[in-house]
Amino acid sequence: MSKLRIAVQKSGRLNDDSMKILKDIGISIDNGKDQLKASARNFPLEVFYLRNGDIPQYLKDGVVDLAIIGENVLIEKGQDIEVAEKLGFSTCRVCIAVPKTTEYESIKDLEGKRIATSYPNTVQMFLDENGVNANLHIINGSVEIAPNIGLADAICDIVSSGSTLFKNNLKEVDSILKSEAVLAVSPLLSEEKRVILNKIQFRIQSVLKGRQSKYILLNAPNDKIQNIIDVLPGMKSPTVLPLAQEGWSSVHSVISKNEFWDVIDELKANGAQGILVCPIEKMVL
Repeated sequence: MSKLRIAVQKSGRLNDDSMKILKDIGISIDNGKDQLKASARNFPLEVFYLRNGDIPQYLKDGVVDLAIIGENVLIEKGQDIEVAEKLGFSTCRVCIAVPKTTEYESIKDLEGKRIATSYPNTVQMFLDENGVNANLHIINGSVEIAPNIGLADAICDIVSSGSTLFKNNLKEVDSILKSEAVLAVSPLLSEEKRVILNKIQFRIQSVLKGRQSKYILLNAPNDKIQNIIDVLPGMKSPTVLPLAQEGWSSVHSVISKNEFWDVIDELKANGAQGILVCPIEKMVL
């Protein structure tokens, strides 16, 4: 069987998160320090460690079949590339920022101004949508310094926590888009390799579902069971098992981690006791 070739970022947080999800879906990679290519021991997969900005072109050319890449990079350099799965990690946003002392009410304030960015296509699309004409200065690297040295009036860059903007006396004024890591697919992927992709997607979906959920066990008096079942938003139906103590049962279910505390409060209000919450490694539906 042919090996599927997947590209990941050479280094950094996205690399760490990418390698973690490959490990979580049961793929063991034999990779050493500074290696640019590595093979999986237990799956028909080769991993290529590449510069993030180069990956879209490698996908277009069919040099790699898949990639774990930031959605923002695809929007900038590979809009026609298929996204097979959103992965929910390495989240950030592409934002416009100006010096803290600059008065800013809307994007119209950048009419005729200079914007430094590593994302010229993304910025230009945003400006065109808003009918604004501005001059773009393309910078590869740290763009935050541009206003401080008089090169630009504003910048557009990816932002996670905003601490880098703060350190450079900049403030975020407009968010162009939100981004996360995605599984992207080459337009030249063969049908044979798509079979392998389907297996990877199934495993990834199981891991992501597990990450988004919590397993919950609780005890409740039998006369409160229906109220508690009505609170639980989990799977098809919770499991209810009788306890040794007469008149009590144990209820097992799955809840979304995003609804966790609200659900816990409602469960307690409806008579639940001894609530135990466990992480879920994988969840196969």
